Amino acid sequence: MFINKLTSPILIIAYKEICDSSRNRWLAFMSSMFLVLSLSVSFAGSAVTGSLYLPELDSLMSSLSTISVFIIPLAAILLSYDSFVGEDESGTLLLLLSYPLTRMQILFGKLLGHVTVMFLATGFSFGLTAILLMLLGEHYQKAELISAFAQFVVSSNLLALTFILISYIVSLKSTEKAGAIGGLLLIWFLFVLIYDLLLLTILVSDFSFANQYVINALIAMSPTDLYRAINLVAIEGSEASGSLAMIATTDWGLSGMYGLLLVWIVSLAGLSHRIFKRKPL
Repeated sequence: MFINKLTSPILIIAYKEICDSSRNRWLAFMSSMFLVLSLSVSFAGSAVTGSLYLPELDSLMSSLSTISVFIIPLAAILLSYDSFVGEDESGTLLLLLSYPLTRMQILFGKLLGHVTVMFLATGFSFGLTAILLMLLGEHYQKAELISAFAQFVVSSNLLALTFILISYIVSLKSTEKAGAIGGLLLIWFLFVLIYDLLLLTILVSDFSFANQYVINALIAMSPTDLYRAINLVAIEGSEASGSLAMIATTDWGLSGMYGLLLVWIVSLAGLSHRIFKRKPL
């Protein structure tokens, strides 16, 4: 009985968020964007070499994750940046809190709705790409292809969930939507571009302090680099190469890196709830 009373409002709020995303074309837009991205990388990525061919699976997943690490956080931010500040400006947040709802139910209802929208968009686009590759790519092992894309969708949605929660924190702290989107774009820029560039500099340098433990700590401090490392190790394992290959030699493994990403999510969810609980209206 208690569980039903707790989950029912969460599901209702989640359904409202899904309907809003569908009504304002966000769901269709993101699905189309991810589909064009995955199809372009899969079927036209080799055009830069002067010929068209289907790439090897490890190369394909590496290319998809390299591009998706820019697009998925940005899509998550644009989906959820006005979740609280927008409703606060319009007065609907105050109206929502006048109902017999806890702030935790509102927060997790919105979170469930936004995560569902991201999952529908990524699941449809990347799933359709996997189906087309199975039909047209004779050199792919079907089980390996399905496993790779399933893992990619899961990790992509965990990354999206992380940035949705970051958006909630900024949205709760902001007084207007323009300030929220500006702050979130700055965070996106710092995580996806600046931090990654600094990490790459350390990886290719001969700094004496840059041992494996330091690199692991630096990667753990960024959800985007965790996402890159997860997809690198998942498809290439111990034979991984490139700027993040050092992480493949640690004892973390996939489960450890997924655990670190979940630590990010739980910490951000707790911080979001704490800020919302203390937010005066």
